[in-house]
Parts: sequence; C-alpha cells; structure tokens
Amino acid sequence: MTKIKTKLLFLSLFSLHFSSLVSAQTYPPPTNLISIPSAATLQRGSYSLQMHVQKEGGLTSSISVGLTDRFQLGLSFGSANLIGDDSLIMYPNPETNLKYLLIDETESVPGISIGLNTQGMGKFNSADSLMRYDIKAMGIYAASSKNWVTPLGNMGLHFGTNYNFIETADGDKDLNYFAGIDIEFNPELSFLMEYNAALNENDMTARTIAINKGGYLNAAIRWTFVERLHIELDFNNLLFDEQRVDYFNRELKITYIEYF
Repeated sequence: MTKIKTKLLFLSLFSLHFSSLVSAQTYPPPTNLISIPSAATLQRGSYSLQMHVQKEGGLTSSISVGLTDRFQLGLSFGSANLIGDDSLIMYPNPETNLKYLLIDETESVPGISIGLNTQGMGKFNSADSLMRYDIKAMGIYAASSKNWVTPLGNMGLHFGTNYNFIETADGDKDLNYFAGIDIEFNPELSFLMEYNAALNENDMTARTIAINKGGYLNAAIRWTFVERLHIELDFNNLLFDEQRVDYFNRELKITYIEYF
C-alpha cells in the first residue's frame, strides 16, 4: 500500500512539473508592426505563417522561420485581384525576408537588427515599366526597438532606415526612414501605429503611382485570439492624397506562430 502511494505521489509531482513546463513555453509576438520591421526576430525553432488580405482583393501569404535566436528567413508570394472576378495580377517572383539581430536589447540600449525584405504591398505594376509594387518594399534596412513595461502591458518604440535597391525604375532611389509604436491594453489587445516617410516615392515618376501625401501613416488593432494566433485589422495610408483618392485602406492580417 505504501509503495502504491509513493508511486501515485511521484506521478502527481511529475505531472505538475510537466504541465508547468508546457505552460511556461511562450510564443514570440510578430516581428513587424504593420508594414515596417521591428528589431525582434523569431525564436529558434519557431515559425510564422501569415495571410495578408489587401485592397482590390489582393492576398499575400508568407512563411518565416527562426533558424537561430538571432536569424530568421522567410518567403512570400501573392496576387492582386485574387478575391473577386477580375483577372489575376500575380507577383513576378517569390519575395525574400531576412533578418539578423545584431545587438540585444537591454535596459539602457535598444535592440538593433539588419535585414532584407523585397515584398512590397498592393499590386505589382509591370505594364507601365515602373516594375514596382504600389507601396515599395523595405529593401535593405536597419531597425531599432526599445520596450518598456507599463501598468497595462508592453510598450515599444521602433525606428529605422531603409534603402530599396530593386524597385528603382521609377527614378527614385532615395534613402528612407520609418518609425512606429505598439501599446498593449491587455495581454490580448494591442494598438499599433507607424509612419513610413516614403522618401523613395516622391519623384515625379513615382508620384504617378503613389497615393500617399507626405508619407504613409498606418494604424492597427491586433488581437491575440490565442497565444499563437494574431488577428490584425489595419487602417493604412491615413495621409491619403485627396486629389487622387477619397479613402484609406482597410486590410486584414492573420498570423500564426508555432514551434517545430
């Protein structure tokens, strides 16, 4: 009888220990704000699947993998007019997303990452020889992030610069800058806001396609439905050019993060 009690006690302690290990496993948040990168990378052994529903029935799907705690690799592909009854406008190639965490964030020093992202937003314009997305990709970038704990939750500030060396057929090759903030209201709900200066979209040829007025101001609400599933409602291009359009973009993003 004593042996049985001992075995039951051992099994109970083992179960409690195992359950604590499972519950302690945390899932990393997305490594971007809305369209700009943060300094964060996926943890080693984790991967991210994302579906981005854009204007005019566009859909972009992507996968990113944390190869180490500092380096992540991703691919994306999509099409404009995928949802609807118009002709598909497929992206010309799968696009690449690389990021390396150069400097770890500390209490006094922000985290800094460098990366490459060739995935733009909107449809790809090839018929008019511009050979670019409606909103250009980041290209090569450096991103800096600093986070603080508030009474509500985490608050992060993000800054960076980027240079797009691929989408230059419009004649605009300027260095660009971006910044953003994310604020947690509670463990499930976050508010995000970002500003992309779009300095590489302000030349005459670029203006024929760009619909921003003084850069792109974007906002979003991100709902962490469960720890690994994020649903995001984006309100993009709030600084729209009223002479060209009378609306801002409403878009949907679903991100799923898991471990191998």
